[in-house]
Amino acid sequence: MKKLFSAIDVGSYELCMKVFELGGKNGIKEIDCVRHRIDIGNDTFHTGMISHGKMNELCEILKGFRKIMEGYRITDYLAFGTSAMRETVNTSVVLDQIERRTGIHVEVLSNSEQRFLEYKGAALMSDFDHYVEQGTAFVDIGGGSTQVTLFNKGHLATTVNLHLGTLRIRTKLHEMEPVYSDFVMLISEIVNNELDYFKSLYLGDIKIDNIIIIDDYMPAIMSQFKERDDHHITVREYKDIMRAAALTSPYQIAGRFGIPEENASLLLPSAIIVDRLIDIMQARNLYLPGVSLSDGIACNYADVKGYIRPTHNFNDDIISSANTIARRYGSFDMLTGKMVYAALAIFDATVRLHGMNARDRLLLHISAMLRNVGKYVSLSVPAEMSYAIIKDSEIIGISHKERKMVAAIVQNSYPNNISYEKFEKLKLAEEDRIKTTKLTAILRVATGLARNTQKTVESISVQLKDKELVIRVSAKDKMLLEKGLFRERTDTFEEVFGITPVLKVMKGNLK
Repeated sequence: MKKLFSAIDVGSYELCMKVFELGGKNGIKEIDCVRHRIDIGNDTFHTGMISHGKMNELCEILKGFRKIMEGYRITDYLAFGTSAMRETVNTSVVLDQIERRTGIHVEVLSNSEQRFLEYKGAALMSDFDHYVEQGTAFVDIGGGSTQVTLFNKGHLATTVNLHLGTLRIRTKLHEMEPVYSDFVMLISEIVNNELDYFKSLYLGDIKIDNIIIIDDYMPAIMSQFKERDDHHITVREYKDIMRAAALTSPYQIAGRFGIPEENASLLLPSAIIVDRLIDIMQARNLYLPGVSLSDGIACNYADVKGYIRPTHNFNDDIISSANTIARRYGSFDMLTGKMVYAALAIFDATVRLHGMNARDRLLLHISAMLRNVGKYVSLSVPAEMSYAIIKDSEIIGISHKERKMVAAIVQNSYPNNISYEKFEKLKLAEEDRIKTTKLTAILRVATGLARNTQKTVESISVQLKDKELVIRVSAKDKMLLEKGLFRERTDTFEEVFGITPVLKVMKGNLK
């Protein structure tokens, strides 16, 4: 059955609403798009506040969006704010005022949530898997920042957020009041400084052949190749166009690319970021799918509601992102692998006890992978260090709330007694607090099975029997230490589930 859905992007310099038809043979089809330019980011990046005039204008635009939705009889919509909203000092007040004045509920995406949605839109609406099989950089250029995600042999290798947003750069330069002839040079200096660090810290020996670009101005560049329908251009073609654009005035740029003249000064920072990335990565091809955050919002909604079936496994990308962090802090080893395996085995064997879902299992997986990252910084206070690292790391595909949950799970997997006070301080909804406690209890038991990298655990079997969780471990070693200290890791599990974990060690493979 077909359904209409609306996706609203409250961006740094533009509001966009797209109407989609979901279902049928197309799965997802755009049927309307409305855009309004309003650079709220110019206020928030400079002062941390949205001015009274901009707030009035923003609300009037959203009222117009609501009337359009009523005309289509749309009942389901999602509206998200991005970096400009994130950086306001009174975000909750702004969101409350918007909802009261317009009737539209707006949520603010964390950077990782925003980038994941845009990435998902590109992955579902283009020949994405073909490109990432080779070395590929996924570059998402926004008004406030740019996210660069590197893929190697089909797997997400690393991701980094750079404070190189088009509006942020323009705002910074306008404070200097440069003449236009110096504009390109100054943008280049800002971009080069940031990307030089990126190259030395993150690029490593990854060979990048393709760059996939998500940006509001890339469709304007593709319009120069009207005979193309594959969204693909070579590096030479791109450089020829941008070299010519850099030598012309904003008026001429606007005329050539069919954009408002005021947007020409936003196209240049975007073009220079891409140009510099091409140089440092020595890429050969550019792919410009022309998708936006609104497309990603709709794709994610359609996926969750079952209107489409993605062929790309996004959970693998989330795990790969966590794996990158674990490797960066030297904590991905055999011991971590054992811990992950044990934690997931316990989760799967106790589904009827905990009632959690596949998403919760994913959070447990990430928690087990990142449990030891803090030891890279300090062996004396690894719990606190792990918490700080996870809380401040970008894990593409999980929300800010979920990242807080993972950090708390890891932190409370260390001490002999968990601190329920710390769970209260997270300011999570009660349901999420309970989930965090349950996942912590499971991870604590798993850590009791993975204490020593020197010991070879051949297999683990977990079975729920009456009031006991029987964990059978096949190992060459007697595991005397694990057996002796196992009880101190199980108290929380007993408190939460009313079940006693029992460890049984035997030689030979388990049947």
